[in-house]
Amino acid sequence: MRLGVLDIGSNTVHLLVADARPGGRPLATTSQRTVLRLMRYLTPEGAISAEGVSALVSAVIESRRVAAEEGVDELLATATSAVREAANGADVIARIEDALGQPLQVLGGETEARFTFLAVRRWFGWSAGQILLFDIGGGSLEIASGADELPDAAASVPLGAGRMTIEYLPQDPPSADQIDTLRRHAARTLAPVAERFSSEPRPDHVVGSSKAIRSLAKLAGYPVPGWSGIERMVLPRRELKAWIPRLARIPAEARQELPGITPDRTFQIVAGAVVLHQAMKAMDVEELEVSPWALREGVLLRYIESLTWG
Repeated sequence: MRLGVLDIGSNTVHLLVADARPGGRPLATTSQRTVLRLMRYLTPEGAISAEGVSALVSAVIESRRVAAEEGVDELLATATSAVREAANGADVIARIEDALGQPLQVLGGETEARFTFLAVRRWFGWSAGQILLFDIGGGSLEIASGADELPDAAASVPLGAGRMTIEYLPQDPPSADQIDTLRRHAARTLAPVAERFSSEPRPDHVVGSSKAIRSLAKLAGYPVPGWSGIERMVLPRRELKAWIPRLARIPAEARQELPGITPDRTFQIVAGAVVLHQAMKAMDVEELEVSPWALREGVLLRYIESLTWG
């Protein structure tokens, strides 16, 4: 059957269409994104403004149209932290559901981490052993650890790249003092998470799975041979740290000229780099590998598992 996953995130509304069958890997056919950066539409009270809700509903309607054109049999619609935590979240969800014509699954932070961990496990396989996962979205950072398909430990903290840009790096380009303030905030927020994960076994693989991490790996990382000739990217913490002051000195408009930095990430890539570096430091990680599969693939995989075999 043809499945669609509509991921309503803090930065984008992203539709992934894939052909799926029980026991098989999902084969992506279409990927359509609308960049919103919902954090810029938050009011001082923490609600999504009327303009933001209108932009969100328009993006959802467009995604639904594309899904219909692609012949999607089942549309799996999810929303993450920006909608989940908005002061007017219930009203926004109702507007989205009206636009979709179906219910919306609003994922909690740890649930988001679990779906993403499933996708990463399937991509790397059982032989990868103990995995430690980082996933940075626009509103939150998810961390998960385990040796099975579901993690033994999962956490979500409000350190998303978009959220941290709005709250700590409003200036373009940001000042050194603003970077230091964000670094200290991230360190304080991550300290109890690192303590909680300290009882987990040492990971055999550390994996990053978000668009922000993929962009940073293209900028500061290096490729290594992978399975079946698939190239893998590795991002060292040392190189990431060295790039942060360089990135911060470049105006957002000019960052898209750098390797791996797409136009929709230019404004929040500095905050993403600071948060990721602090997360790697807090968890005593020297380098991570990049997974091309993340939340949307995890939602697909979980649904495929529910299909009848035979």
